[in-house]
Amino acid sequence: MGSRAIGQRAGHRRRATGALVTAACIVGLSGVTAAPAVADDNTTLHSGECKFGASNIKETPWSLQRLLVDQMWASGKGEGVKVGVIDTGIDKGNSQIRPAILGSGKSFVTKGKATATVDTVGHGTKVAGIIAAQKVPSSGFYGLAPGAKVIPYQTTSDQQAGTPVSLAKAIKAAVSDGVDLINISQGTLASESQLGPLKDAVSTAKNKGVLIVASAGNDGASGKEQNNYPAAFSDDFDNVLAVAASDRNNERAPFSQPGRFVGIAAPGVNMVSTVPGGGNCVDQGTSFASPYVTGAAALLIAKHQNDKPRWSPAQIISHLEQTADRVRKGKDKNIGWGVVNPVAALNDDTRPTGDPTPDKVTNAAGASDVEPVAVTLGETAEDRQGRFAIYIVGGGLLAVAAVVGSSIAIRDWRRKNGLTTHGEAQHG
Repeated sequence: MGSRAIGQRAGHRRRATGALVTAACIVGLSGVTAAPAVADDNTTLHSGECKFGASNIKETPWSLQRLLVDQMWASGKGEGVKVGVIDTGIDKGNSQIRPAILGSGKSFVTKGKATATVDTVGHGTKVAGIIAAQKVPSSGFYGLAPGAKVIPYQTTSDQQAGTPVSLAKAIKAAVSDGVDLINISQGTLASESQLGPLKDAVSTAKNKGVLIVASAGNDGASGKEQNNYPAAFSDDFDNVLAVAASDRNNERAPFSQPGRFVGIAAPGVNMVSTVPGGGNCVDQGTSFASPYVTGAAALLIAKHQNDKPRWSPAQIISHLEQTADRVRKGKDKNIGWGVVNPVAALNDDTRPTGDPTPDKVTNAAGASDVEPVAVTLGETAEDRQGRFAIYIVGGGLLAVAAVVGSSIAIRDWRRKNGLTTHGEAQHG
């Protein structure tokens, strides 16, 4: 790992472009943008229609096909880990996620009859499913850490959007309840001057050793960098991991928000998960990349929960980043240190001692001893001799073929026209 000690990352604050009003709404990153929030426009793999109380999707989604599950779960499935899911609630009506829900959670929605275990939007139920949904015979989908427990902290509903203040309250409540990590698939573009309560809540989580995994945002179509909070707090707090969305090629999904604050990426395109009332549907966004990383982090925390001392949030983050699948040798603004690789992270028991380090020029064993073939713009003497030899052999073969072919042609012509070999006419 790097020479700098974990916990002393050189954060570089940057002002967000364009301030929002003080009561800035929390942007649900797959479509929850303002009150009243609405369900996402998404489609199933089967019929192109998604409804709450849908049927299960039998195919295993691509984001899970890339995992060696037996290796990933060799040391457990996240047992003993509590995950706070700050979102639109987690619907207990879905049997795949219901066994993982711990308690009744808390709601910070003041309008309507809000209940943390009733999700009228569906967003939080999808997020929680990617973390801890159970395996069932009728579905090819399951969560990365089905042994973990998820606790819903509802900040948004179809009647009321969230705010930085309600998000801050939810973070502090989750920390007070003793969660090990928090997933936040929401964010705000408000200026730093408006984020005092939220920043204070993140600081409280840091002091209590609670990891926060947050989605980077879905405003990346233009490629322009901007800060989406709380993900962008990763510059200031070493317990915050900002997650971008990647596609099947391990590149940034077109919608994923780029920025220097991005620490890692995870699958975020055509993501299958649980929906209220039962069943599965497909959605996309950094909202669903974040819980993929949260699931991997839960497995890592569970594996090392008896280590003394326990791994800190900064060490969990560094380890996930160091073992990620690199597209480039170092960190970039699109996918951070690479795409999370849960299996690699769990197979490597090395305790991190610093920040991630870039890959060397090559990772291939002995590749540095291989000399590349010289490239010439003209023809070498060896090439010329070889070319002449081909010409000679080829010319000889063509000459033989010409002689044989001419003889056959003359014979056939003579037979057809009744001529002897001496030019005399044949008589019958």
